[in-house]
Formats: sequence, structure tokens, C-alpha cells
Amino acid sequence: MTGTVGDFLVERLYQWGVRRIFGYPGDGINGVFGALNRAGGKIEFIQARHEEMAAFMASAHAKFTGELGVCIATSGPGASHLLTGLYDARMDHQPVLAIVGQQARAALGGHYQQELDLVSMFKDVAGAFVQQASTPEQVRHLLDRAVRTAVGERRVTAVILPNDLQELPYNDPPRSHGTVHSGVGYSKPKVVPFEDDLQRAAEVLNAGRKVALLVGAGALDASEEVAAVAEKLGAGVAKALLGKAVLPDDLPWVTGSIGLLGTEPSYHLMDECDTLLMIGSGFPYSEFLPKEGQARGVQIDLQPDMLSLRYPMEVNLVGDAAQTLRALLPLLEEKNERKWRSKVERWRADWDKTLEQRALVKADPINPQRVVYELSPRLPDNAIISSDSGSCANWFARDLQIRAGMQCSLSGGLASMGAAVPYAIAAKFAHPQQAVIALVGDGAMQMSNLSELITVAKYWQQWENPQWICAVFNNEDLNQVTWEQRVMEGDPKFEASQSIPDVPYHLFAISIGLQGIYVEREEDVAGAWEKALAADRPVLIEFKTDPNVAPLPPHIKLEQAKKFASTLLKGDPDQAGIIVQTAKQVLSSVLPGKK
Repeated sequence: MTGTVGDFLVERLYQWGVRRIFGYPGDGINGVFGALNRAGGKIEFIQARHEEMAAFMASAHAKFTGELGVCIATSGPGASHLLTGLYDARMDHQPVLAIVGQQARAALGGHYQQELDLVSMFKDVAGAFVQQASTPEQVRHLLDRAVRTAVGERRVTAVILPNDLQELPYNDPPRSHGTVHSGVGYSKPKVVPFEDDLQRAAEVLNAGRKVALLVGAGALDASEEVAAVAEKLGAGVAKALLGKAVLPDDLPWVTGSIGLLGTEPSYHLMDECDTLLMIGSGFPYSEFLPKEGQARGVQIDLQPDMLSLRYPMEVNLVGDAAQTLRALLPLLEEKNERKWRSKVERWRADWDKTLEQRALVKADPINPQRVVYELSPRLPDNAIISSDSGSCANWFARDLQIRAGMQCSLSGGLASMGAAVPYAIAAKFAHPQQAVIALVGDGAMQMSNLSELITVAKYWQQWENPQWICAVFNNEDLNQVTWEQRVMEGDPKFEASQSIPDVPYHLFAISIGLQGIYVEREEDVAGAWEKALAADRPVLIEFKTDPNVAPLPPHIKLEQAKKFASTLLKGDPDQAGIIVQTAKQVLSSVLPGKK
């Protein structure tokens, strides 16, 4: 082809199937941006407000489409700003490519402006493949290998392009010694364990009387297979946060989320099972899994380094979740004894009542659980929901009821603040006809997400369906950490670190052409959701929520209770409120009707 290195890069990305890039411009990457402009829209460029948000968008694009996510940034600070979003992709095993600029080759090593050692900087987050180009003939194989590594290994990769190189005429590598001639293309392999290993797994599962499944993001494309295996084994199914959409919550034997943000039935499921089948999950908290030696274990994962990492499994199967379960299913015996399944369903039914009672407890001014409780039945079919980290993730994990066909996600392994709005933006570009809702704490809004509303304002009129909603939990507190201080450390709330300003988020939304709704009464929560879903443009709903509603763990340990008591003895600035609200939350599950 003719044209510059930048032109070649854009065309090669197009050949690899890339149709959208998220990023921010700068002189270190101008040669590629000029090529994007000359390409006439073959690849859509989405301008974020900040490179970190662009990297989050690339990670979310990969999560919500299964495709390669691509982000682009200039040299120096533009490149370094990408890191948090790239680490989100790395820790959640998402295929993302970062394209970054660098200073001119002749200046490198000269302490030049915006010159950073980018290969070293990206070596951890993009350790699967990071290279800096030095000649036009090198760019072809660098890009091909970066893309193939990202999609094949589900890893983050990076290609670094000095700015003067981007403007040079592109030449294919000559047919001579010392050159590399790469090509485009990748086909996902069939990855299934050997028959003998499947048989060993089946023997363990068939012998179990009380089988529990734990599913994660690796099982998102295996919903039918997971359901079929659970039915045959009479099992209950718990879901790691990234696997929340694997199965719908209207199945009575699905116990919901697990862990600190999990449910009581998921806690009981793990506490009483005698057999554990873990599918596509890197759930980190081993204390919420069966006690070592209590249960026999089988694990399925594409990545060998994730096997037998959280619990000592008896059979470890490297394989694609759907393909492996399909091969395993004929080897499983139907369990006709259903006492265990019935017990799981009773736990789940009791928990549903507890959730409703907790959500309807009066708070000052709004119970944050009520916000998500009222959203669930109003969600449109095929909605996509993102959540930020923080206390809002508790209500996302427990109160949000997912139906078949919906998608949802958050920053899982990294658990970073600031991901919900860029996730929701990327979801809307990928699926413009579907409703998208972001659940965000006020801390994350102030940190980075408020500015990304400008991105929504810039692009929303391109979307086929304007349903895009950002729900802000405004409690003027970095609430999750405040409660962690109280319960895990036994320390009162430290106002200097935890209290944040009260910001009129809804007014900012209005000021940039979006719709803003302010809610400070619990009886208005349901109506606010209905109004937002019927709006003719994206909406920010600001819910004024009570910071003293405790994100109660599914099981309160004696040590946690002691530390919480110690907090109260030391004196907490919100002591009266937390005593009242914690009492209400606890009593709501033992005294029905108590508000």
C-alpha cells in the first residue's frame, strides 16, 4: 500500500476487525490521528475526557462485545494516564491493545520533553507484548503480534510509535535475512480436556450429595450449559461479581453474589456443600469458599495459572467453559434426590424476603438499597448495567435482579473507582439500541466520572435509543471505606479523609444539555426511574442517600462485631445514625414489618 506508517496502522487495524478506538489526541500521536482522519470513518474515534477513561472504555468494549478493545494516547502523560484502565483489563482478563506515541527517535535518551521509558512503564500491565517500533518495516509484525496476543491470550498489549516514524512512508519488509513477514487472522480454538480427565471430574460430581457451583466471567458464554449441569446435579449456583449475568436471578436455585458483597444463601451454599464446581472464576476471597477438606472440588478455566488457586481442587480442567460443560454433561448422573436443592431454594426464598424488608426500611433521607430495589423490575429487556466500586457495588451485587439477555459488569479484579460511567459509555456505543444504566457513588463522580458526562453530551444524539442513565448515590461520604474502617479496623469515621463535598450533580447534567433529576424522598424513587427511562435524552438521577445504612456482609464474624462495638465505644461522628440504621437492617430480617 502507499501512504504513511500511520495510514498503514489504521488500515491494518481495520483488517483485524477494529471499528472503534477510544482515546485522546496529542502531538506524540498526531501521525496516527491524521491517518484516522484520512480513513474517512472506517474506524470510529471516540474522544474521552481523559486517557484513563478511554482505557476503561476499551476494557468495557471487550467485556460487552467479546472483541478487541483499543485505546490510543500521546506520549508522556497521555501514555501514563492509560495505566489504571489497562490494569482493569489485565486483571479481568480482557483483550485490549494500547497504541501510544513517543518522542522522535533522534531525541530518545536525551531527557527530552515528555520522553518516558514507555517499554519499561508498560512492561507489567502489557507484559504479554509491548514493543517500540524503530523502522516502518517493523510496524506490520508488531501490530499483528500485539493483536493476536491480546485476543488469543486475553491479555493487554501495547505498541509504541515514535512521532517521526508515524509520518514516514510505509514500506513492507523486504524479502531478506533479518526481516519478519506477518499476516492477519486469528481463529478461536476448541479447548476441551481429554476424556479421561472429564471422566475423573464426572466421578467427583456424581459422588456429591450437596453440589455447589460458583460461576464467573469465564462462564458468561455458557449460560445454557451451566443451567443444564446445575439441573442435572440438583445444585445451587452462586455468582462471582463478574459472573452476575451468567444466570438470571429468577431461577430459585441461583443464590446470587458471593463474598463480602454477597448474599446469605451463597454463604450457606458454600458453608454446607460437599462438592464444589468452579467455572471461569478467579473469585479472590477463599474464606467464603468451603473450608479446606470440607468439599471435593472440580475447576474449569482457560488459564492454567488460575486453577486450584483459591481452593485445593481434586480435578483441574483447562478448557473453554461452554465446550467443556457440553462434553461433561453426558457423563453426569441425574440426581433424583432433591433435598439439597430444596434447601437451597428455601434459603433463596427467605433471602428475597430479607432483601425486600431491608430495602423498604426507612432511612434519612433515602435508603440506598431502595434505589436499586425499585430499578430491578423496571429494567428494560436486554438492559446493560455498570456499577462503580464502593458501597453502590453492594446494592448492585445484592439488590439488582438480572434477567436473561441482560449484561452487567464493573471493575472486578482491580476494583477501581471511576469505571462505571466509561463502562456505560462504551456499552452504549457497542449496543446503541439497548438501555444502559450506570450506578455510581458520589466519590467516583467527583474523581473522574462527572467530566465523562461531557462525552455523553457530545455523542448521545448518534445513538439509536437515548436511554442512558447515570444514577448517583449522593451521601457525601466515601462510604465503603468508612464502613471498612468501622468493621475491619475498629476505627470511627475519619472525617478528614471520608467526608466529601455536596455537589449538585443533576444541575451539572442539565447545564450540558442532559436531563437532571433530584430525588430526596423514598416515595419518589420509583417514579424517578420511570421518568428517566421515558426521557428523550440521557439522564442523571441524583439520589440523596443515607450513608449510615450499613452494607452488611452475608455473615458477621465475632471479630467484626467486636471491632464495630469498639468503633462505637470510641465515638463515631455519625454514631446515632449508624446505631439506628444498623438496628433497623438487622431487625428487618427477624421482625417482619419492622421499619
